[in-house]
Amino acid sequence: MDTPIRYPLGIDEVDRTAFAAQRTDGGISNAARVHADDSVPSRAASEEARPMSDQNASTGVARYVTAAAAAAERRAADLAAIRRCRFDTIAVHGLYTMNEALDFNQGSIIEPVYLSSSQGYRDADEMEAALSYQIPTWCYSRIANPTLYYLEHTLALLEGYGFTGETTCCATASGMAAIHTATEPFLAIDPKRPSARPNFVATAQVYGGTFQLFDVRRMQERGIECRWVCDSTDLDAWAAAIDEDTRFLYGELPSNPGQAFFDVAAVARLAHQHALPLIVDSTVATPALLRPICHGADIVVQSVTKSMTSSGFGIAGAVIARKDLTSRFGSDAMKADFASYLKQLPNRDLGPSLSPLQAILSLNDMRTLRSKIDLFSRTTMQVATWLDEQPAIREVDYLGLPSHRLHPLAARYLFLVDAEHDAQYGRAVNRFGHLMAFRVDGGAAATRKVFDAMQRIWRATDLGRVKSVATIPAISTHSQQGAAGRSLAGIPDDLIRLCVGGEHPDDIVADLDQALRTITGTVRLARPAAFSAGGASREAPSGS
Repeated sequence: MDTPIRYPLGIDEVDRTAFAAQRTDGGISNAARVHADDSVPSRAASEEARPMSDQNASTGVARYVTAAAAAAERRAADLAAIRRCRFDTIAVHGLYTMNEALDFNQGSIIEPVYLSSSQGYRDADEMEAALSYQIPTWCYSRIANPTLYYLEHTLALLEGYGFTGETTCCATASGMAAIHTATEPFLAIDPKRPSARPNFVATAQVYGGTFQLFDVRRMQERGIECRWVCDSTDLDAWAAAIDEDTRFLYGELPSNPGQAFFDVAAVARLAHQHALPLIVDSTVATPALLRPICHGADIVVQSVTKSMTSSGFGIAGAVIARKDLTSRFGSDAMKADFASYLKQLPNRDLGPSLSPLQAILSLNDMRTLRSKIDLFSRTTMQVATWLDEQPAIREVDYLGLPSHRLHPLAARYLFLVDAEHDAQYGRAVNRFGHLMAFRVDGGAAATRKVFDAMQRIWRATDLGRVKSVATIPAISTHSQQGAAGRSLAGIPDDLIRLCVGGEHPDDIVADLDQALRTITGTVRLARPAAFSAGGASREAPSGS
């Protein structure tokens, strides 16, 4: 005899089945946890003596499907309620409601971490209904996990803030996994034209890993052409690259590290005129400053590792898509709900899944997203203004500077979300993010001297941290794409990328000031003499 399910007192026979099949927003199957009535056996136990038949099986499955439909109605009501809230409230709560906590998670006010590889089912009927996708399920953590759902709902809500349609999200193990996941389904063989060679159009100013994915993995290894647009503000250049075999348009803004920017709404209209989706990497801006879907984009990719979280505790990515996206390629199911399609089909098979522990770390970091991005942006503006006045600096790339050629365009799009509802501002306020770059007089050698002299600003290939971080892209993030690729993307050897964190601006400026003073002096190099097995240095070389 099976162990009885512990139902709440007073629940009737009809509701017992619904209660047993009831799901959380994350698709978790749950039994009651309090007020047990041990005299009530489980349905599996009470029916174990009955002969199995197709009719019994289908009836049992139908009962779970009915219960799931009722749960979907409750979820829709919760979704409608949270969408009426402000951005900060959504970032704090997501779709994790008080009822969710009390009914299914022991009253925990913080989303729980489900460190489990798989989900158990009550009987064959529930398993059949779940694995045929007739009811919500997480099944196996390579496919989904309850903790991931909490993160995904929050990301979808934040990217869809202000959008009249519906957005969904698929979390991934990294930002690069998100880019691969978002683009790969559009590059499959077209069954109607199997001999056609697909291509796609992308801005040349992208993160170095993205360039490698498109240029090497796609073009060189698979023969799928990436048609680069060197000036993303040139709409004619976008249009000229599109033909009948083009599958999507792709852009990054603001770009890393060169601060490229384009008219999202205009490029989205162009894409839709050709029945193509527009995919945007909005990692640097985050939904606190820009929500491309509100301007017509179909899909947004985020390296959640970066600006969304800022702590640097781990790696994560996300694909957020509008429902019913525009695409002349792909199945109806793919276009109807792209993110859910990714979770249930291609990502199920490819396995770029995110750890539940990393999901909760990322989710917790996101709760103060708006205030962090506001602080980082204001500090970056002060640092950029100071650098722009220094005689040793050739050029400062920051969209917030009125002298930047793309400042007027960026100012049309980059706003601190809900500033008009904030007592501190009470009006719409432009913010331009935490990423900037600058060029040092004296070429690559002088650039390395200044870079090596930084004492407060970390030398690392990272961005979006609460601690300020700098790198030289030509020798790090964009080194593998070669001189020709860097020239295409506009990344010179004397460029330093600076991602400003949460320190006081006076201290960041002081560190930059002392670093610039070493151009004509002696600098202690930070190159190591010994390394650990993991790659960390132990000490500086003698005589440095």
